[in-house]
Amino acid sequence: MPKTAASSSPIVEISDLDFCYGPVQALHGVNLAIPARQVTALIGPSGCGKSTLLRCLNRMNDLIEGARVARGSIRIHGIDIHGPEVDVIELRKHVGMVFQKSNPFPKSIYENIAYGLRLQGVRDRARLDAVVEQSLRGAALWDEVKDRLHQSALGLSGGQQQRLCIARTIAVEPEIILMDEPCSALDPVATAKIEELIQELRARYSIVIVTHNMQQAARCSDQTAFFYLGRLVEQAPTRDIFTNPANPQTEAYVSGRFG
Repeated sequence: MPKTAASSSPIVEISDLDFCYGPVQALHGVNLAIPARQVTALIGPSGCGKSTLLRCLNRMNDLIEGARVARGSIRIHGIDIHGPEVDVIELRKHVGMVFQKSNPFPKSIYENIAYGLRLQGVRDRARLDAVVEQSLRGAALWDEVKDRLHQSALGLSGGQQQRLCIARTIAVEPEIILMDEPCSALDPVATAKIEELIQELRARYSIVIVTHNMQQAARCSDQTAFFYLGRLVEQAPTRDIFTNPANPQTEAYVSGRFG
C-alpha cells in the first residue's frame, strides 16, 4: 500500500459495514471516511462498537473465532482489505496498533524496537541502531532511555512503556496508527505526554483513536465519530461535534446527559 501525500482526502473508506461475533451483530451499516494525516477520534459509550471497528481496520478481529464481516467493505487506498490478494501480515505493517494496556515484550528497550525489523530480516547493526534511535525520538522517549537501552523494558514506568509501544509501532514505518484507549491506564502527567505525542505524530501518520475521554477527543482530534449501539450516529470535524452537533443524541452524549 503506497504512502500518501498529506491531504484531507480519505485514506480509509468504510462502506455499509455489518460486523458480527457469531450470531451477535456488533456493527450495523457503518459508513465512515477516515482522512489522511489527521487524527480521527471514535467516541461513544462502552459496548457501542468503537474498538470492534478499530480492530477491523487491521483485521485483528480475524483472531476471534466466529468474528466476521457480514456485509460491506473496508478500503485503504481503494483496496478492499478483505480481498484475496491482501496479505494480512503486510496489512498490519501498514496499519499499526497501540493497545489500551501497554504491552512491552520481556526484552530490552533496544530489542523491543528492533524486533519488528528483525522479523523483516534486517540484520545490519548500523541500520537497527539508527531506527531504534529514530523511533524512540519519534515517541519522545530517547532522552529518557538512551543510557539504558539494553535494560529490560519492563523497568519503565507505565507512561514510558506506552510510549515505547508507540515507538515499536512506528519503527516498521506504518502509514496508519490505531490507538485503543492508549491513556486509560495512565496518570494525568503521562496522559499529557501521550497527547502531545499524538499531536506530533499526526504530521506523518493517519491516526485513529478510541477514547472515552471527551476532553481528550476535543484536544487531540481533527475529526470525531460518535457511535451508539453499533451504529455511527454522526461524523464531523471535532469542533462541530462538541460545539454544534447535528444530532440530538450526539449533543446529549458530549454534554454528559447520557453515556
